[in-house]
Amino acid sequence: MSKYNNDQTFPVDENDTDVMVTINLDGEDLDCEILTIFTLNTQDYIVLMPVDEHGEPIDDTMVYIYRYFEDEQTGEPSIDNIQTEEEYKRVNNYFRQLVDKEYKGK
Repeated sequence: MSKYNNDQTFPVDENDTDVMVTINLDGEDLDCEILTIFTLNTQDYIVLMPVDEHGEPIDDTMVYIYRYFEDEQTGEPSIDNIQTEEEYKRVNNYFRQLVDKEYKGK
């Protein structure tokens, strides 16, 4: 069972500083800022925004969304591709709702 609530996004960093990770896409390393981690239908997802060498968004309209897991024994995080087009559509729609809700709340 997921530790994240469907109604809340995981606060990546309560001090509001950027948390960065490096992923490998097609043999190329890509630095990304973690925007959020959320749960949908008991599966956790992570949203990553590619950034340049200065930590600035490469394209602030482009994000990568992956399944997110933490090893129960070690707590080691890992990501996996979303498995189907239907799953991607559900997750993408939910993320857009989160963004809209956040934007309207400001």
